[in-house]
Amino acid sequence: EEVTCSDVTLALEPRFKRSVTYDYRDDSTFQDDFADHAARHEFADIAWYPSQHQAVYRLDDRAPLNATGDGVNDFIGFRSTLIAVSQGVRALETALEGSRNVKGKCAMATAEIAAKRLIGNGLRRKDGQLFTGYPVVGFQGKMQTSGSCAHSAASSPLKACAWDPRFKGLFFYESTAVFSPARFRSFILDVKKLRDLDPDNMCGVDVYNGLLVRFVRRSEAWLGQPEDSVVVDFNYYRAADPSAARLSQDVWEEVEQLAFVKHGARPHWAKNRMVAFRGVQGKYPGWARFAAAKRQLDPRGLFDSPWSDDVVGGKELSKDDGCALDGRCVCSEDRHCSPGQGYYCRTGLVFTEARVCRYSASQLV
Repeated sequence: EEVTCSDVTLALEPRFKRSVTYDYRDDSTFQDDFADHAARHEFADIAWYPSQHQAVYRLDDRAPLNATGDGVNDFIGFRSTLIAVSQGVRALETALEGSRNVKGKCAMATAEIAAKRLIGNGLRRKDGQLFTGYPVVGFQGKMQTSGSCAHSAASSPLKACAWDPRFKGLFFYESTAVFSPARFRSFILDVKKLRDLDPDNMCGVDVYNGLLVRFVRRSEAWLGQPEDSVVVDFNYYRAADPSAARLSQDVWEEVEQLAFVKHGARPHWAKNRMVAFRGVQGKYPGWARFAAAKRQLDPRGLFDSPWSDDVVGGKELSKDDGCALDGRCVCSEDRHCSPGQGYYCRTGLVFTEARVCRYSASQLV
């Protein structure tokens, strides 16, 4: 068989340092500030905590090599964690979900954000030292990378990455939407409208990292971003049982549909539930060329999988009972939710074309 080879050229740039400060602000002007913030700072991002009405702006720029500092970025979420702690956090969140304790979720979110602020979100002036204040200056290699748990002993009986499935610690969904900058402002305003109906319903995402906003350049790759884009990541509770409904489930389903349906966001290829990929073929101008190359290079489908059959192949997903609970479908009937748990298919509160699984105690038998 004919084998096709590709040449790849890697470019190196001179070593440099970065200077990082996290600036905590009220989120009232967030929708008007994000573009200017991205333009002003080379490595900018923004963590938006909607339930707290707070946005954390990352002021992150190059610094000269002779700038004082040997800082490291040891992000708190990616550190090696005592197994008992990650299991305890998971048990607490599961208990709050089971008891429908929204206020408890909000207390968790407030404590998590306060802890991150106290320790500079994991920034350190030197490896092994505590955070003592901003700015933190360090070499690019130590500031771009984060996550000391990746270097911890795999056989440690006490510590591990918090999400290590061997120890039943953190378990969550991650949704990632890639927006045209021209449409991102309207998305923020819609989420604010949804938040303002009941801010406590947004606490579930603030327990993790809120809505993390990043900025990426356009790509010539067929399945890359066709324009400079705004990327939003958000994590939220995932039940061990895929048939279990979740607290404030309807809110995050509506946010998903606001992003991918109303505002036309493109899904990250590795970070979303199946519902995010509906209509994805029409969101990438290079899709037809990618599909043609795939047919030519893999005519027998050796690299296909059930996931690619559904997503790349544009296969219509089946709608079975409870399919909306874990993001395999958007509900159109109550049975796609869980009437037995009090969840019924309803319209969105802000985006009325959305269909979400909403809890209704009054309809429980």
